[in-house]
Amino acid sequence: MKKPKIAVIGSASMDLVVTAARHPHIGETVLGESFETVPGGKGANQAVAASRLGADVYMIGRVGADAYGEEIVRNLQTEGVHTEYVEPVTHKKSGIAYIILAEGDNSIVVVKGANDEVTTDYVKASLPLLQECDLVMMQQEVPEETIIETSRLCTTIGVPLLLNPAPAREIPHTVVEQAAYLTPNEHEASILFGGLPKSKVLEKYANKLFITEGASGVRFNDGHEEIVVPTYSTNVVDTTGAGDTFNAAFGTAISEGKDIKESLRFANRAASISVTGFGAQGGMPTRAEVEKRLAE
Repeated sequence: MKKPKIAVIGSASMDLVVTAARHPHIGETVLGESFETVPGGKGANQAVAASRLGADVYMIGRVGADAYGEEIVRNLQTEGVHTEYVEPVTHKKSGIAYIILAEGDNSIVVVKGANDEVTTDYVKASLPLLQECDLVMMQQEVPEETIIETSRLCTTIGVPLLLNPAPAREIPHTVVEQAAYLTPNEHEASILFGGLPKSKVLEKYANKLFITEGASGVRFNDGHEEIVVPTYSTNVVDTTGAGDTFNAAFGTAISEGKDIKESLRFANRAASISVTGFGAQGGMPTRAEVEKRLAE
């Protein structure tokens, strides 16, 4: 089977990860258990996950001209991701995410840094690449105008866009209409669609809108009825990056020609494996691991 060619336009950052027994209250100091620096950023995470799952992946992003930037690019290359479109900037530092792991969940503060330099002009310069792709994937850790322009470009050149609207913020109606696939979680969907009833929104955007519901699975409308594709139970170590793994797996599967239900099962299984490792990328599975677990 030919590898699908996927361009991921998005953030590439360094994750600063602290583990603790519990989250601190406001004004409180708690003692942590460990600290690690690991490559992350929603864009880079999805690029790495898609590469491990068998796609031919090109990352389009920016990093700082600093040690973190060098490590981010080196990690992408090690994971088999093409980095010709990842250029350093000298006037901003690489983006970082400060992550606290506690009580079986995470809280995250993102400083975008050089990711703000993923501008519309920067994306337009990659147009020859985008025209050759089977899918373009984006998230919302880059400027809003870049998302708007990319959705227009993808519509013009006839390449499907998978938009993972995270972190949560409102986006123009035109982007919702132009995207081929939207993958918000429940919180993001409520912001995206202004609190409209979930069933009505799913019906309107049948086979386009896929709302992830954590341990419950993924909900969508197939044009006839509302369907929940259940996830898989597992021993959770770190939930960071589970959503990125889901998106990469869904994008890879749908680009290979799998139908929607099969693609969602593949994505759910990949995400369930990802939470068994430390760090956003630490537990991201290979294609062989996912297929083995699906066969079980």
